[in-house]
Amino acid sequence: MTGTALLALISLGTVGGAHLLSGARWTWRTPRTGIALWQALGLCWGVATIGALLGVALLPYGRGVAGGVPGLLDDQAARLDAPHMAALLAAVSLTGVLLAMLMYAVVRVVRARRRHRALLALVSRSDSTVPGTLVLDHPGAAAYCVPGVRSSKVVVSAGTMELLDEAELAAVLAHERAHARERHDLVLLPFASLRQVFPQFRLVGRCLDAVELLIEMAADDRARSGRPPRELATALLRFAAARPAAAPSGTLGVASADDIPVMARVRRLLEPQPLPRRTRFAATVAVPVVAGLPLLLIILPH
Repeated sequence: MTGTALLALISLGTVGGAHLLSGARWTWRTPRTGIALWQALGLCWGVATIGALLGVALLPYGRGVAGGVPGLLDDQAARLDAPHMAALLAAVSLTGVLLAMLMYAVVRVVRARRRHRALLALVSRSDSTVPGTLVLDHPGAAAYCVPGVRSSKVVVSAGTMELLDEAELAAVLAHERAHARERHDLVLLPFASLRQVFPQFRLVGRCLDAVELLIEMAADDRARSGRPPRELATALLRFAAARPAAAPSGTLGVASADDIPVMARVRRLLEPQPLPRRTRFAATVAVPVVAGLPLLLIILPH
């Protein structure tokens, strides 16, 4: 009973943690750690919530979650009354819905990328000034990557090449290659699928927005490595002023028309503020603790 109660408290605690983390600004100073913490928090919520429901369902066996499953299978749930059976069905249903929506999100993204790759094969061209990059003959500002398992495509428009100077364009392309190399699309998938499961909860949308911004900042850090940060900063400002269209479905773009995130990215590029070592260490340690605690409570007998 104690383990089940702790799992329920952890599940509720992750909701409060997500609320605090979605409004935190210290994560901007170490975006990769912030992304890892978001992933740990999401995993913790799912495992703790399902574990708490299973713990309630398996209370008649008195062996905890992992210990009660063999007894449930042996007697084919004969000990469960209506409330405990309802908890079991809720746990199974939640697990099924989360997995199904994740698979749906994966299939939808893969299809969108496949269609877009086929379209790019028809309308894009190569350009010697941007080797390894596809160019679209479009006057608007656009720069994005199409992630892939075997190969990723970085795409820019002719309008982008006219808008930016050589150094700014190189910084933008480095940003997009960072998205592709670090597979930021895979980081977004669980949070995007979670928004589809709970579209009515604003907190879920705020979580996705926070993770998207951290991903852009992580790519910014990679792009400015070995080059003046002002190059990418001015490129972002030019993009924001040009009001680019949203990146195609299944892709990751360099900038949006939303001024607030762009200015936050520009400010941290021009005025970097490293996170104190103790805070960085505490956040790094928190990642495995947050992710592993509910798993430990599920495995341990109680």
